[in-house]
Amino acid sequence: MKKIKFKKVLATGTVLAAGIALTACSGAKQNGGGSNKKSSASVALITDTAGVDDHSFNQSGWEGMVAYGKSQGLKRGTNGYQYFASSSASDFTPNINQAVAAGYKTIFGVGYSLKGAIASAAKKHTDKNFVIIDDVIKGQKNVASANFKSQDASYMAGVVAARTTKTNVVGFIGGVHGDIVDLFDAGFAKGVQDTAKKMGKKITILNQYVGSFTAADKEKSIAKAMFAKKADVIFHASGSAGQGLFSEAKSVNEGLAANSSKKVWVIGVDSDQSNLGKYKSKDGKKSNLCLTSVMTGVNVAVKDIATKAAKGKFPGGKQLVYGLKNNGVYLTRGYVADSIWKQAQTARSQILAGKISVPSHPSK
Repeated sequence: MKKIKFKKVLATGTVLAAGIALTACSGAKQNGGGSNKKSSASVALITDTAGVDDHSFNQSGWEGMVAYGKSQGLKRGTNGYQYFASSSASDFTPNINQAVAAGYKTIFGVGYSLKGAIASAAKKHTDKNFVIIDDVIKGQKNVASANFKSQDASYMAGVVAARTTKTNVVGFIGGVHGDIVDLFDAGFAKGVQDTAKKMGKKITILNQYVGSFTAADKEKSIAKAMFAKKADVIFHASGSAGQGLFSEAKSVNEGLAANSSKKVWVIGVDSDQSNLGKYKSKDGKKSNLCLTSVMTGVNVAVKDIATKAAKGKFPGGKQLVYGLKNNGVYLTRGYVADSIWKQAQTARSQILAGKISVPSHPSK
């Protein structure tokens, strides 16, 4: 939650299905077919506890790694690219150690929860390159830090939500309080507030945190309460816990006709979550409730940094920030109405021009 001219890489389940068989786990075997000769270009990704197919940060990072491997003519496995999935925080260090022992040159830790493990490993293995995604490790020349201006894309999501809502009540569900989720929270709230002011409307923002990035059941309960309070657009920044929000939104919409004015919407996060938004309406029509997704270009950052490392230009000791300008963060087109999409793009241009200043922390 998280990115030079970049080419947009959409995060879709299709890419994962085509590019990998999701069989790796903590203690992944180094197979994957074929021999790779470019050991100096080899890369490994250590997931956080949500898993590689989390429809979020880890999935996006892995897709970036697959794209990188393809661009370099590498295969999955030793001297190529691989991921190591963590079931708990206790897996972080063993997974990193396994990646080091297998000879991977550049090792990515996905998410701020791996900061300590990456920093420690980098001190022990100074001949390796390490990357922390979504946090900063200072003072270590073999560590690069990648972060994202997620508040800017979240502002755009706020514009979309404010112009889409019919009830004038929208919601935000966060995972765990912290600087990273603050970006999404603050940007969304500012976007809603600024847009409401322009429209001469009062829009209520419901705001609640799960206290976890994996507790989907708890998020489902929070979403149910928000929908009961008339929220009809809810944005989440809560990792895989967000699947609870999608589940509850489906429960609401499956009891309605496809074109019902009471339809509720979800704004996804980190990767294109439209796959989670598919449902069948009461009148038997296929529909989708994922209005748009705030994309965090973990895939963009992983491919960019891995490519730099392969060229012998690993940005060790540097803090890289990916934003709107390089598609490090952006909105998917989704199901946003044409007129509203234009308003969101106008906001994007104004942010890039410095005409809109987006806060990185919510107002108290």
